[in-house]
Amino acid sequence: MTSTKPAIITQRRDFLAANQGLRAARPAFVLLASPNGGKGVRFGITVTKRIGNAVVRNRIKRRFRELLRDALPKEGLPDHDHILIGRDAALRRDFAIMRKDLGFALRAVREGNGDAPRAPRPGKRPAHRRNTRR
Repeated sequence: MTSTKPAIITQRRDFLAANQGLRAARPAFVLLASPNGGKGVRFGITVTKRIGNAVVRNRIKRRFRELLRDALPKEGLPDHDHILIGRDAALRRDFAIMRKDLGFALRAVREGNGDAPRAPRPGKRPAHRRNTRR
């Protein structure tokens, strides 16, 4: 079975749209998955500055890219965006265990058993505000 290589998400609006989809939290990452309107299997990675300096964040992103490139062609949801949000444990967690975690997260999302959406934090502005002036 030949499968196509997943595309990379670079647009902020696609990351924001994925936040409305299903969520599966694991110790090293949070997986977000949402339909993308027929654009194929795509993935994106985000690791905040809270996790560490650039060297640490880039190392985590390299690990995530390898995980996703291996798993998504076989286990990814067709015509969905998959976003991995890095957590502190992503650097210390064994790669084989993270691979299993990703398999569990993809299975949970595929079955519609994602985690409950996060409640908005008090005092936090919305991520995206439209211009209301005309």
